[in-house]
Amino acid sequence: MPEHVSTLQLIGAVVLTVTGVAWAVVVTRLLRRARADAVERLTAASLPALPFQPQAGPPQEVVELTPAEQDAFAGLVRQLGDR
Repeated sequence: MPEHVSTLQLIGAVVLTVTGVAWAVVVTRLLRRARADAVERLTAASLPALPFQPQAGPPQEVVELTPAEQDAFAGLVRQLGDR
């Protein structure tokens, strides 16, 4: 035992160390339990705030082009293809 430290100081340091270790163990267990519960709830429940998501995409839209628009589009494709 160090000569310059009183017995009460040593006891206080031991008590604080044991208390700190016990607190860390308890907090770690609580966090693990909370994380496991959150994962179970997340996988079990859907998110009610989000609207239902359809599995298929939107229907395909088709626009008929006039012959002038088709020629203009073909010219644009040729210009972009030359680069």
